[in-house]
Amino acid sequence: NAGAETSLESVLESLLAELADDKNKKINLIKRCGLDDFLWEQLRIHFGYISETPGVKDFVIDLFESCYAISLKEKTRLSQNALVFLNRWKDNVHHQNAFRALSEYCANILNIESKLQKQDIHSLAEVDYFELIDKKILSCLVHQVAERTISSGDCSNLIWRRRSTHWYKDFKHIYQAIDKGSQFLAALDKSDLRMQSLPDGIHKYIKNWYQLDQFYRKFIYHLRASNQTTLLQPLTELVENLYTNNYLLKVNNNWQQFIDTSQVWAAAPIVRQDQFFNHWVGELQNNHVKVAVVISDALRYEIAQELTKLIEEERRFTAQIEPMLGMLPSYTQLGMAALLPQGGVSLDRDGVAHVQGQSTQGTKNRAGILDSAIEGGATALRSSDLLSMSRDESRTMVKNHQVIYIYHNQIDATGDKLGTEERVFDAVEESLEELVDIFKKLDNANLSNILVTADHGFIYQHQTLDESEFANTDVQGQEIFRHNRRYVLGKGLVPDSSVKLYQAADLGLIGDFEVAIPKSINRLRSKGSGSRFVHGGASLQEVIIPVIKINKARTGEIPIVEVDIISSSSSIITTGQLSVALYQEEPVSAKLQSRKLRVGIYTQNDELISNVHDLNFDFTSENHREREVRVRFILSTKANKMNKQDVYLKLKEREPGTSRYTEYKSRAYKLRRSFTSDFDF
Repeated sequence: NAGAETSLESVLESLLAELADDKNKKINLIKRCGLDDFLWEQLRIHFGYISETPGVKDFVIDLFESCYAISLKEKTRLSQNALVFLNRWKDNVHHQNAFRALSEYCANILNIESKLQKQDIHSLAEVDYFELIDKKILSCLVHQVAERTISSGDCSNLIWRRRSTHWYKDFKHIYQAIDKGSQFLAALDKSDLRMQSLPDGIHKYIKNWYQLDQFYRKFIYHLRASNQTTLLQPLTELVENLYTNNYLLKVNNNWQQFIDTSQVWAAAPIVRQDQFFNHWVGELQNNHVKVAVVISDALRYEIAQELTKLIEEERRFTAQIEPMLGMLPSYTQLGMAALLPQGGVSLDRDGVAHVQGQSTQGTKNRAGILDSAIEGGATALRSSDLLSMSRDESRTMVKNHQVIYIYHNQIDATGDKLGTEERVFDAVEESLEELVDIFKKLDNANLSNILVTADHGFIYQHQTLDESEFANTDVQGQEIFRHNRRYVLGKGLVPDSSVKLYQAADLGLIGDFEVAIPKSINRLRSKGSGSRFVHGGASLQEVIIPVIKINKARTGEIPIVEVDIISSSSSIITTGQLSVALYQEEPVSAKLQSRKLRVGIYTQNDELISNVHDLNFDFTSENHREREVRVRFILSTKANKMNKQDVYLKLKEREPGTSRYTEYKSRAYKLRRSFTSDFDF
């Protein structure tokens, strides 16, 4: 009966924990009490365990060997009930150390590494009894993706199926690096990098091309986090080479052609950065609405696009993203000044920006410019100061000001230093979390209208730059005010084929000076500064600035994606296993949330008679085939009493804030007695 089975499993778990610690006190006690024969008989009845030399170590070897065989649909000594027990044992957080120790021991005894050589990785998709299985899958995936012998959809689907397996969290960053690398390659294959004008280039970037920068950033982030550069090297070399030569250089060379033929820096109807206040803040001001402007230094468009998704996942906000054309040169002082209320920006010989003759350097100066320009008061502060405020302090600040500028600086602060530039994508991940915390803080302070933007974007290439990525000559001129890897300020600058020259007025700036911008993604040589993370130039990644409009959402506004059980030709179960196809109806997006389900086979009285799968349906692919997954269920011996009766495949959802699950969908199946041939009792 069920009680006896549960009691046996508890005894087994205790004995396995002792074996993992290389102890034998409990099993010796059983032997002294003369209960060992009874124990082996119970293991025979419940699991089909028979041995000439029965013992806990002998049983555990049989257990791992049989469960591995069952998962591969091979013949086995133990019954399928053994697999149900092993799954339950390994998934119990209290027994994971014991499971891992005994798994490693059995893998060596059973020569699993050798046996895995002949296995196709797709047959191993849901098998997770040995750590070597993950290593096998990962090694094969790296080479298959790099050699282009697996589609991006099939790669993502396989990794999705691994997410609920035991060792996934240990190898998460390797799986994700492979997935993002595969998605980058697939997106590049589909990309036409041609454009018809500057506005057309911006439109195509925000629609499609930004994904290439995003996939590359995610690939590099997970590559670094995995600490597995040797394993991932074949894929890394391919991605790095294609990102630089077939995407970043190519798209910006095409973009440069239109820059070269333009007289002034503009891309109408795209709003230029110096019109930000009038266009976005002014609109809210005219409606007497309080607004917070969060400016995250170097928050380039593709990062803001991910941030927009994260905001909407919170469900307490709605978010819309638009592009804005950044000022040239694209550096912090000028970008920050352009976002203020103003009648024009000028630059001094040190590159410090002034608005109406007042320096915009530092938060205090910017707060003064804002307060004097806005009726009802305005202020500026650093994000760290906001986050350290109490709720009452933040609400008082909101109450006393119509406009609040909040400055966040983590991405640029990390990337702009030679010693830390390689950590810039780590800083992006941290920034995304911090920014969401800032929005929640503002929401709790009763401020429901938020604008998010940046001073500039950036280019980052993780690999060491080739000599060809530096300009052939340096910029010469009568006077050089400021020299950077991506721009030069001065007077009497000498024209050169490697740079684009502008007069200040051509860029919408006040003053008698010139600006030289290296073409495409080329860098100027500059001692002591990093060369992989750069900004200041006119590449798409540097000058397409995001503007995100955030508002408080009405509750329940974002629907959850539907998941269907795909009907098979038969609704009869004749073996101890059932394979079912589940289908996510639409791609998950900012307007459609993922659905988390617990799936298993149950009796009419809701008693579980199989293993369970916890699945998160969050596929984003437009390809319907890539949103279909097949899941296999192993029936326990409890199913035997349900012969010739209906059982139910149930898809369940957790009730928010509880540990309870309610039924989402179900499908009835009829059990036939022939399935008992799978059990050895």
